[in-house]
Amino acid sequence: MMMEQIIVRCINLPCAVKGFVREDENGDYNIYINARLSYDTQTKALRHELRHVKRDDFYSDAGIEDVEG
Repeated sequence: MMMEQIIVRCINLPCAVKGFVREDENGDYNIYINARLSYDTQTKALRHELRHVKRDDFYSDAGIEDVEG
């Protein structure tokens, strides 16, 4: 699969959510990072979400425990 772009946005999310990633209809990955977090925690969250993109977790048959583990 060919990835078009990775778009990162900082938005206010619930405190328990550090970030998440979604693939849109164009094949672009949209990463949302919680703007309420410290810079260091935002950086760690971004690295975590980028790992999901790199590993192609959207197309994995693994359970959520394995993907997030």
